[in-house]
Amino acid sequence: MSRFQLLSDAQWLLIEGMLPSSTGRKGRPFSDARSMVEGIIYRYRCGIAWRDLPSVFGPWQTVWTWHHRMAVEGTWDRVLATLAAQADADGLIDWSLSVDSTIARAHLHATNTTRPTGGGSHYTNLAVEPLDHGIGRSRGGLSTKIHQLVDGSGLPLVTLITLGQAGDSPMLLPLLQQLRVGRDVCRPRTLPDAVRGDKAYSSRAIRKHLRERGIKAVIPEPKDQKGHRKRRGSRGGRPIRLDANDYKNRNVVERRFCHTKQWRGLATRYDKRAIVYRAAVLIHAAIAWTQQLSDMH
Repeated sequence: MSRFQLLSDAQWLLIEGMLPSSTGRKGRPFSDARSMVEGIIYRYRCGIAWRDLPSVFGPWQTVWTWHHRMAVEGTWDRVLATLAAQADADGLIDWSLSVDSTIARAHLHATNTTRPTGGGSHYTNLAVEPLDHGIGRSRGGLSTKIHQLVDGSGLPLVTLITLGQAGDSPMLLPLLQQLRVGRDVCRPRTLPDAVRGDKAYSSRAIRKHLRERGIKAVIPEPKDQKGHRKRRGSRGGRPIRLDANDYKNRNVVERRFCHTKQWRGLATRYDKRAIVYRAAVLIHAAIAWTQQLSDMH
């Protein structure tokens, strides 16, 4: 495999049918889909400017157009949903999920856009760009935050982008609302067996939401919440139970972010638009799933 062939044949076969093709299309010759996808991967893996993309992938403008169009159309969301459904059918998904977020510094090339005050902290309609473009000012400067819900093996199921200073706790319920893994013979699965999270996700609202749906909460209680509960006496409720051994498995989401940030274009955000940057994160997630599925078969 050359340095420009970034997907194995087995991986490409898993996603080829879900990408734009020239079948039944009239007009100008259609670009090779594999070259376009591998060009996108190469750009984010190396963190280079689009204009510096090697000519082996074709004109950089064409590669960029493909990436932007597939981001707006939600192509990679559909690819990831299909791969996850196939993995679930093969029994590869561990439904004890972990949740966390990671910060990515925004390069000055990503920040020269108008961001009116009051923009939403996240978006649910994947075809609509948030007003703030998912860029905010945190302690380290202008940044964006990647929130992910991963399975017990660390493979991403849901990804959302927010401002860098956005809190983790308010994003757990939106992440769970986006969780939907299709099945052939019954309704899609939307509820995990357990959710592992750090102390940032400890709140009464979250614990109540999980308890009402029969989801095990593997979330430690911060010291201030413990003290507040004890001061309230019997009105403070029962002590929080934590499965300490299960909590050790939360590191899978940390390891996933380490893999994600191996791509320089994801560790530092160069994209002006949040949907474009998020699409690149989804491509990285899709590659992880194709590796798992190709190894299985």
